[in-house]
Amino acid sequence: MKPHKKHVILAILLPLQIIFVQYISKKTDFIERYYSNGVYPYISRFFRFILGWIPFSFGDLLGFFLIGLFIYEIFTLFKTKFKNFFSKSIQFIAFLSIIYGCFYWFWAFNYFRKPLAENLNLSQTKYTTEQLISVTEKIITLLNNTHLKITKNDTLKIKVPYSSTEIYKKTKPAYKKLALAYPQLAYKNASVKSSIVSLFQSYNGTAGYLNPITGEAQVNYMLPKAGFPATACHEIAHQIGWSAENDANFVGFLACIYSDDIYFNYSGYRMAYRYCMREIRKRDKELFNTIKKTVHKGISKELYDNYLFWKKYENPIEPYLKKGYNSYLKANNQTKGIESYSYVVDLLIAHFEQK
Repeated sequence: MKPHKKHVILAILLPLQIIFVQYISKKTDFIERYYSNGVYPYISRFFRFILGWIPFSFGDLLGFFLIGLFIYEIFTLFKTKFKNFFSKSIQFIAFLSIIYGCFYWFWAFNYFRKPLAENLNLSQTKYTTEQLISVTEKIITLLNNTHLKITKNDTLKIKVPYSSTEIYKKTKPAYKKLALAYPQLAYKNASVKSSIVSLFQSYNGTAGYLNPITGEAQVNYMLPKAGFPATACHEIAHQIGWSAENDANFVGFLACIYSDDIYFNYSGYRMAYRYCMREIRKRDKELFNTIKKTVHKGISKELYDNYLFWKKYENPIEPYLKKGYNSYLKANNQTKGIESYSYVVDLLIAHFEQK
């Protein structure tokens, strides 16, 4: 069977799109002005407007449908003994071309925008161990104080009294409060959802993700609730155009600590504490153990429960999935891959020192 003309055109467009993305990725000023602060806000709000009212993840269902279609086409090829292999291959490349174009135009050009530090006028420089310790101690004080306000007892674990849906609703006022200080982080047409594939996320070690095609921010609903607000706010940060993981972490942190809800405050300081402590452990394990003792026992208990949650879902495939994700991040302007999440420490230090 002769391939359809439109499939041939779309297939030819794939390498041309790849060349264009490589070219435009170097034009950060252009991306920042005309995409991230130009067309993207309208694109993202459009998808939240048309899909936000749906209580489940449309993107997850679309993914299941496409996977099923792919399996069906493969089965058909074998059944017909590869009779239409060439035309089917062109059709598949055409499909990849559409997905590739949607991925970048709907969201991923944000990978090539200017860093968040520049946008927020933060002086992001290489920090010393002394700076790291100083900021970590400040975060621990804030975390301990927040924990004590909730529990009234430093040995008790916090119990977040909200459902997943209630937490999603509370992200909107959190971002509204944040926008008073940082108007460029405003969030409109709010929409956060629980992922249909949360069990799979637990097994691959992910807390949430943004579907770049549908613009849906999705959270693993199985997560322990203490970290839930920070994860939801992190995914919203992706929605409003901050693709880099360290930038999304920092915006999520800001949204949590600006919130009027104390459980959001706890979740934000908790996330900041964990990232800072990871960096201290890399530099000095003895110092790490010393500082760790200054955290309330109730917080340590809660974090240990969190560790046990992820330990329960460890499996032999997870490292390979993370390697794939690591390669994906490196291909999209995050040269350190998964390690780029930890670069939030630079922003935390710049933030606290500026304050």
